[in-house]
Amino acid sequence: MPKVLVSDPIDQVGIDILSQVAQVDVKTGLPPEQLQQIIPDYDALMIRSGTRVTAEIIEAGKQLKIIGRAGVGVDNVDVKAATRRGILVVNSPEGNTIAAAEHAIAMMLALSRHIPEANQSVKGSKWERGKFLGVEVYKKTLGIVGLGKIGSHVATVARAMDMRLLAYDPFLSSERAEQLGCQLVELDMLIRESDYITLHLPKTPETYHLINAETLKQMKPTARIINCARGGIVDEGAIAAALKAGTIAGAALDVFESEPLGESPLRELGKEVILTPHLGASTEEAQVNVAVDVAEQIRDVLLGLPARSAVNIPGLRPDVLEKLRPYLKLAETLGSMVSQLTGGRVESINIRMQGEAANSDGQPIVIAALKGLLSDALQERVNYVNASIEAKERGIRVTETRDTTVVDYTGSLRLTARGSQGEHSVTGALLGDHEIRITTVDDFPVNVPPSRYMLFTLHRDMPGIIGKIGSLLGSFNVNIASMQVGRKIVRGDAVMVLSLDDPLPDGILKEILQVPGIRDAYTVTLPV
Repeated sequence: MPKVLVSDPIDQVGIDILSQVAQVDVKTGLPPEQLQQIIPDYDALMIRSGTRVTAEIIEAGKQLKIIGRAGVGVDNVDVKAATRRGILVVNSPEGNTIAAAEHAIAMMLALSRHIPEANQSVKGSKWERGKFLGVEVYKKTLGIVGLGKIGSHVATVARAMDMRLLAYDPFLSSERAEQLGCQLVELDMLIRESDYITLHLPKTPETYHLINAETLKQMKPTARIINCARGGIVDEGAIAAALKAGTIAGAALDVFESEPLGESPLRELGKEVILTPHLGASTEEAQVNVAVDVAEQIRDVLLGLPARSAVNIPGLRPDVLEKLRPYLKLAETLGSMVSQLTGGRVESINIRMQGEAANSDGQPIVIAALKGLLSDALQERVNYVNASIEAKERGIRVTETRDTTVVDYTGSLRLTARGSQGEHSVTGALLGDHEIRITTVDDFPVNVPPSRYMLFTLHRDMPGIIGKIGSLLGSFNVNIASMQVGRKIVRGDAVMVLSLDDPLPDGILKEILQVPGIRDAYTVTLPV
C-alpha cells in the first residue's frame, strides 16, 4: 500500500480521503534534517505553508510521486527540482477564493463603519456614537485592481450593493469586464476616480509598491484602500504617511511585506486603519476546501489518474514529455515575449506550429504558450493545468494552426498576439542541441538566443542610429551583451534586438523613443 506523509496540520477530512488508498502518517513540526531522513519511505507528501520542501528533501524522496500543497502558493516547494525528478506538485488555486473575496468585502465595510474601534469602545464601557460616524458604500465607486477569480467575486458582491465598478486588469478583455458589471479603465483613472480601491493581484517586480507616495497623491482625500492580496503591493510607510496627512481617508490591510508585522507606523494610527494577521484564507470552509482538493489529487495520482491542478507539467507519459519538453520551453518563452511586446490587454493569440512541431501533440504546446503569455500577470497562479481556463476567463481567443513545411529549421513555433495596443508576432526555433533561437520579430529576420533582459526597437534603417542607442545606454551604465539588426530592405524599417546585462533604469525608454528614427521600443524580461 502507498504511504503518504502529512507534515503540516490539515483538516481531518483530507486525511480520511487519503486513508482510502494509502497508509497516512501525520508528523507535523519536523525539522528539515528529520524530514529528509524519513522521506525516502513515502510515495506522497502533503503540506501547507509550514514545511519547506527543498531540493535536498526532493532528492531524498526516491519514491515520491506527488507533493501536495493545501493552499494557493507553492513558494515553499522547489518546483524545478521536483519537475526534474518527475514529481508532480499540486496545489488548490481556488480553495480560498470565496474566503479571500469575502474578507476584502468585510474589510471595506468594517473600515467604512469603524467597527473594530467602536467594538473596543463599547467593551471599554464607553458610548461614543458621535465619534464613529461612518460612510455608506452604496453608489460609491469601487476600483478593483486585478479581476481574476477573487476580484471577480468581489465585483459580483459589490455590484449587488449598487456600487459603481471600475477595474484594471491588462490581461482581461473588455467583454469579460462588462459581463461582471465593470468598466475596464487604465490604472491612473481608477486611482483618481475610486472611493475604494481593492487589490487582487500577485506580487511581482511590476506590482511591488504599486500603491506608493505618488499614486496616493492622485487619490481622492475620501479614498480608502483594501489589500488582501500580497504584502509589498502597497508601500506601508507611504500609506501611514498619507493617512496621517489626511491625503486618503483609510486603509485596511491583511497582508504585509514582513510577516508577522513588526514595528510599523501603521500601528500608531487609529480608526482610519484596520490591520488583520493574513486572514484571507482563514475560514473553516476554506481549510476544508483546500484539504479536500489536494487530498483528492494525491489520491487520484496514487491510483494512476491525472491531477487537475498541477503547477508543473501534468498528465503526460515520460516518453512523450521528454520529446515535447524542448518545444514546451520554446512555447513558454515565446508566449512571455509576445505578451510583453503586445502590452495592454491581449485579445487573441495564434500558435502556429511549423515543420516537425506540426506533427507533435499540439495541446501541451498551446498550453505552454498560454502559460508564458499570462505568466507576467498571474505569476504562480497560472500553470499547465489552468492556463487555458485563465485565458478563456479573460476572453482571449486562442487559435492553433499547423504547417508541416520545413523552411529554415526542422521545427519552429510562431506566436501572433493581438491586443489593445496592436499586434505583434515572434517566431522561435530549436537548434540541434535544443538551444532556442528567436528567428523573426514582427516578420523581421533575426537570429538571437533569448536572454534575461532584452530591448527591441523598431527604427528607420539609417546611419548612426545604432551608435546613438549604444551611447545612450552607456550613459546610463547599461552594458550590451549582444546586438542584432533585422531588416527587409536597405534604408527601410528595421528591428534591433539587444541583450542586456542589466534591466533598463526608469525613464530611459522615454529617451530612446526620442532618438530620431526610432519608431517604437519595448523591453522584455524573460525567466531564463
